[in-house]
Amino acid sequence: MSQDASLQDPPSLPPEFGAGPLARRNAAITEAPWVRYILIGFALLFLTGFLFLPLATVFVEAFRNGWRLYLAALIEPDALAAIRLTLLTAVIAVPLNLLFGLCAAWAIAKFQFRGKALLISLIDLPFSVSPVVAGLIYVLIFGAHGWFGSWLSDHDIKIIFSTPGIVLATIFVTFPFVARELIPLMQEQGTDYEQAALSLGASGWQTFWHVTLPNIRWGLLFGVLLCNSRAMGEFGAVSVVSGHIRGQTNTMPLHVEILYNEYQFSAAFAVASLLALLALVTLSLKSYLEWRHGDELAATRKH
Repeated sequence: MSQDASLQDPPSLPPEFGAGPLARRNAAITEAPWVRYILIGFALLFLTGFLFLPLATVFVEAFRNGWRLYLAALIEPDALAAIRLTLLTAVIAVPLNLLFGLCAAWAIAKFQFRGKALLISLIDLPFSVSPVVAGLIYVLIFGAHGWFGSWLSDHDIKIIFSTPGIVLATIFVTFPFVARELIPLMQEQGTDYEQAALSLGASGWQTFWHVTLPNIRWGLLFGVLLCNSRAMGEFGAVSVVSGHIRGQTNTMPLHVEILYNEYQFSAAFAVASLLALLALVTLSLKSYLEWRHGDELAATRKH
């Protein structure tokens, strides 16, 4: 037998022994139509019962008593204070998490060092720790009877039951989102482009600005959107460190809880609908970017 003949593909089985390898593989992933319909129907039923109906109920209850009472609930002083504090917290927490996510992803994806696995585990820590526990940690550290409580009191510095504590708790809960979006993307892209830029005389900053950042900009934007959405909707950790002071330390989720506990259902659903609307806007923006720049994002991930 010649060498060329030995390199040929093995002969396929006759029809009576079944289809060829490619046909068998396609058959393995192609289900009967009724199976697809059942799976799609189950998914739609699940989404309708656990997502669409509850979300629609929030808006229906918010507008049950008309636009006038809806707007009155949103422009009430305590509601405005909660909205301002929520936006302020997001404005502070998201850029800090953006900076941390960039640095952490750069270090993990581009360098080899001791403790790399530990750093990745620490980044994932907020995913496994209850937000309430995170809030209690800050109370233990900065509370009146905490480790630094006496020193903070002597210097008239207030963290717990004030805006700094809310910001710190929000940062802890949301800091994995940007990093976790960037790390696999940067690991997949490798370091070839950066090394080429450095070999051509580019500085570290020029390499980051003109090579690395363009390749990760969509992943970075998605991480920022997710981080912002979670920062505005965080309840557990913020609830522990805020003190629930109306008009001062209540964010929008906490304000909704207080209104609901006081049986002010229309006002509670009005603020909740605004919070849900902000989340929907964030999700819509993310979906639009994926649709508008899907090809570019896919090409970026292949580099």
